[in-house]
Amino acid sequence: MAPERFIISVPSEEDDPDAPLLASFSDYLRRVRGLEPKSREGVLLGGRRFLDWCRHHHPGQDIEALTAKQVLAAVEYRLSLSTTSGSRTAATSHIRTFLRFLYWAGRHHQDLARIVPRTPSWRLAHLPPRLAWEDVRHAIDAIGATTPVGIRDRAVLLLLATTGIRNGELRAIRLRDIDWRTGEVFVRRTKGKRDRVVPLLEETGAALADYILRARPRVDSPYLFLSFTPPVGPFKCAAPVSRIVRKRLRHGGVELGRVAGAHLLRHSLATQLVGQRRPINEVADLLGHRSINTTALYVKVAASQLAEVALPFPGGVA
Repeated sequence: MAPERFIISVPSEEDDPDAPLLASFSDYLRRVRGLEPKSREGVLLGGRRFLDWCRHHHPGQDIEALTAKQVLAAVEYRLSLSTTSGSRTAATSHIRTFLRFLYWAGRHHQDLARIVPRTPSWRLAHLPPRLAWEDVRHAIDAIGATTPVGIRDRAVLLLLATTGIRNGELRAIRLRDIDWRTGEVFVRRTKGKRDRVVPLLEETGAALADYILRARPRVDSPYLFLSFTPPVGPFKCAAPVSRIVRKRLRHGGVELGRVAGAHLLRHSLATQLVGQRRPINEVADLLGHRSINTTALYVKVAASQLAEVALPFPGGVA
């Protein structure tokens, strides 16, 4: 009846003067820096925002004429929009990476990345968001396994909660990655670009088998988890999995904060394992951490264990 209302206007490269430069930047991030698509998205967005600022404040100026003073002004503007130490660090890092690309590609005669200031950031200064294990267990038990969606969602939450895999790792699991005899799941192309194996607990394995036999759509797809929304197929981004986690946690009566997705279950599992006095290197292997220092963040929440090693107050009892 009104087809013009359903046509999405997609800007062409002619409408976007920065498209060729950003395409070269994306190719640089992929071939030279070796970044994965999800990581490239954030850095590309930082580069586009930097170019938008330059065009708004210095219209008509070529990128070759960029000065150090202008770079510092752009950085100051980006930092004024950032509210957390993480977002400030990311903003300056993205600008620094883009300026390095300009120098590497011969688009600028100076390496202006050297003048971008580094923002203070303390990696272990915060506590990881986490849930009490009883809340996670209650939310999983509250999922009704009577509908295909409920069966799938229960399998998703059990796999996330018992293995600590990431959102992208869950979406990448294929049917052939499950070894039913040994009770293991092969996780491909992790964040550290390494494959690893995680244990498949009996309850989780039973939930996966129930999903595959009774609920999984009958489509020709190698991936384990599929969306029921047409067109039926694997999850193409992180948002659907995060929505499943948030929905099921809320239905289980869990109060959620700002962070509520697959990573919240990952943090909760790590905290639970550390609280059970599991060796820190064992927890690091399960989570796929390259460095023990990354896993050490969860030791901070083990209050009972920290109390055992705390030194007595030198002033005595007040």
